Amino acid sequence: MTTHHPTDVIEPDDEHLLAEPAEDVELSSAQLDVEALKQWQLGRWAEIRQEARELAAQEELIKIEGLPMAEHRERVLQQLQILVDANAVHRAFPSELGGNNDPGGNIAGFTELVIADPSLQIKAGVQWGLFGAAVLHLGTESHHRRFLPGIMDLSVPGAFAMTEIGHGSDVSAIGTTATYDPQTQEFVLHTPFRAATKEYLGNAALHGKDAVVFAQLITQGVNHGVHCFYAHLRDDQGNMLPGVRSEDDGLKGGLNGIDNGRLAFDQVRIPRDYLLNRYADVAEDGTYSSDIASPGRRFFTMLGTLVQGRVSLDGSSVVAAKIGLAAALRYAEQRRQFTTDSDIEEQLLLDYQLHQKRLLPRLAKTIAMGFAHEELLTKFHEVFSGENDTDENRQDLETMAAALKPQSTWHALDTLQEAREACGGAGFMAENRFASLRADLDIYVTFEGDNNVLLQLVAKRLLGDFADEFKTFNFGTISKFVAGHAREAVYYRSGLSRWMQAVADTGSERKSANWFKNDDVQHGLLSSRVETMVNAVGSKLMTVAKADPATQARTFNQNQVELIEMAKAHADLITWEAFTRALERLPQSAGEETVQVLRWVRDLYALTVIEENLDWYLMNGRISVNRARTLGSYINRLLHRIRPFTQELVDSFGLEDRHLRSTVATNAESVRQQEAAEYYRQLRASADAPVAEKSLKKK
Repeated sequence: MTTHHPTDVIEPDDEHLLAEPAEDVELSSAQLDVEALKQWQLGRWAEIRQEARELAAQEELIKIEGLPMAEHRERVLQQLQILVDANAVHRAFPSELGGNNDPGGNIAGFTELVIADPSLQIKAGVQWGLFGAAVLHLGTESHHRRFLPGIMDLSVPGAFAMTEIGHGSDVSAIGTTATYDPQTQEFVLHTPFRAATKEYLGNAALHGKDAVVFAQLITQGVNHGVHCFYAHLRDDQGNMLPGVRSEDDGLKGGLNGIDNGRLAFDQVRIPRDYLLNRYADVAEDGTYSSDIASPGRRFFTMLGTLVQGRVSLDGSSVVAAKIGLAAALRYAEQRRQFTTDSDIEEQLLLDYQLHQKRLLPRLAKTIAMGFAHEELLTKFHEVFSGENDTDENRQDLETMAAALKPQSTWHALDTLQEAREACGGAGFMAENRFASLRADLDIYVTFEGDNNVLLQLVAKRLLGDFADEFKTFNFGTISKFVAGHAREAVYYRSGLSRWMQAVADTGSERKSANWFKNDDVQHGLLSSRVETMVNAVGSKLMTVAKADPATQARTFNQNQVELIEMAKAHADLITWEAFTRALERLPQSAGEETVQVLRWVRDLYALTVIEENLDWYLMNGRISVNRARTLGSYINRLLHRIRPFTQELVDSFGLEDRHLRSTVATNAESVRQQEAAEYYRQLRASADAPVAEKSLKKK
């Protein structure tokens, strides 16, 4: 991971940043190269994404709003077979079993399934991305030969039995046990108490025939921690096998096309070779062995192979946000409300500054997150295809996934809600999908890792990198760091930094604006926030590094809020960096105007993030009050610049009416507006037009 330092912040006396800016570029009459932007955003796996969108638009796969739960579940099960027949879900599996050995392409196609029905997408994810992936990544060749063919062709629907009622994100503490019996060479799966019941499992209530079960492996009186086992749940007629109990979770807040349920085991025996033993094994006599000596490292290695769930949710959330924005912005380009500068024509919603401020920053953030996801997906592909499967790259992948998944899933909910409100009452109608999509995506923020727990993992990694810098340092070096950190605090928090900025900007609001739009300044502000927070929390934790565990835990807990904010700041930084690198890949053939507009979009993302955290920048002396005052006006200027290109930016998503399936995104509102305008035109031209009461009073 790249380490950024507070000294990266561009200081106000840099003349090239404070010079008077050139006149603002006006491009209101230009046209963007929509096709170039579309291919640019589709990324490395553009062809697969296009194929997936074609599939997701098929009538047989799309969600029928209001369908009763039982019918929805059966429809989604049948839809899974359509995916199998279309060879749409096997890209990640080995070629010798009919796959393509393309893990990145597999997720690229999977994320687009949210267009059809999130229930279909997640049930497919359970079957092939969790159940099948666990066998693929945690099992060995014998498991692949025995179990994967049935998983791949859907003759064996399966569940992923990890989460328990008593322990959700804390997988290491689950209560289910798998105790080895050397007399019969079997493991005994058991649920010892109610809180150890497996919960919220897709395919558990009705359709799951088999499952992968995570349990504490106990052999020869030693608990070796959580391992993964293959188990049978139901017979060919769908009846529960002896010792296995299933309960239906019933109606949920969303995703009701999935038969979520609970599983419990009462002394269920499974063969010894049902342990998925890629990383650990148990011999016939009960002897445990593993190439990974550390129990902690072994546990995280096994769970790390399942990171694709977080990568998938990140990409799916970006697609969902694009659906919501495409519909709301198309509507805002047609809907008129209230007369302003004309007595006879009402104003378009998107011409109102407030409407722009509600939707355009979210548009910029969605585009930025799309590029961050592309980099995450590339890193995932490098690891799981073997292109670059190093320990460091795996750690970076896990950290990046843990940072981006919370950001994008929260953003999707926020965007869908704002888009719904921006369409008024029409947005609440089922035919426009906002409410339905938001309900289905609500669970994304807490499955595959609760967002706040994931952000703590990110924070711990950042602190780990911070601590690594001091491993080989002596006391003198650490003292210099502490002294330097103190001087920096004095400089920024005493107001010296703010005073220098204020002096430099005196008499010129344009100088402040010019400072904000500089790439180095944006990067410096975003990166210094991360580094300053890491240094601040890291310094506090360093003081208790040799204290007892209780003191360390208490200190960590006292800084938990700062840790979460630190991880969010890191996500903002890597998203900005991804967008900036993507700008370098935008083909020059797209034209200078297109490049300029996308730079404005990138600037809008960066400055919106800074504005949302302006209190931190002011309190920590990174921005003067004079500059802070100009930030909002410059953002409004960006909104004004970007507004003429909104429709083209939305079109560059490549989402057609058959993908959006939203009435407000069609031309229906425009037709209504034209009809109304024509009615009033004819009325004004006739002798029958009534006289307004206000005009009589003027006389």
